[in-house]
Amino acid sequence: MAARTKARKRAFQILFEADQRGADVQSVLADWMRHARTDPRQPPVNEYTLQLVEGYADHVNRIDELISTYAVDWDLDRMPAADRSIVRLGAYELLWVDDTPDAVAIDEAVQLAKEFSTDDSPAFVNGLLGRFKELKPSLRREAQ
Repeated sequence: MAARTKARKRAFQILFEADQRGADVQSVLADWMRHARTDPRQPPVNEYTLQLVEGYADHVNRIDELISTYAVDWDLDRMPAADRSIVRLGAYELLWVDDTPDAVAIDEAVQLAKEFSTDDSPAFVNGLLGRFKELKPSLRREAQ
């Protein structure tokens, strides 16, 4: 498995855990980092995971606003938790990480949905992130 794929998977797990616990994502990230330092069985949190989680935390309100606006027939709080975390992560990477090609960000999110969510989730994730990709120029202008 490629290093960035592993990093995305860990970032998803951190976002998902924070969502499930109702905890701040940066607190969960700190817990993961502390655990990695004290337990040799726990892999370290790499730089890209750190970048993804911290970047998401910096844009959480805007990301949730976009998801709420463009997720047809889904309220954010009624969306499956795994899907919510995957789309949040994918939206951050797609809209704010310039060195990741859009197609890669979307495909990686779809792969996470295949691994961690329902049979319908990959299509949902692909469709919503595809919409963000189409709107990316205007969404980025609005964010500035």
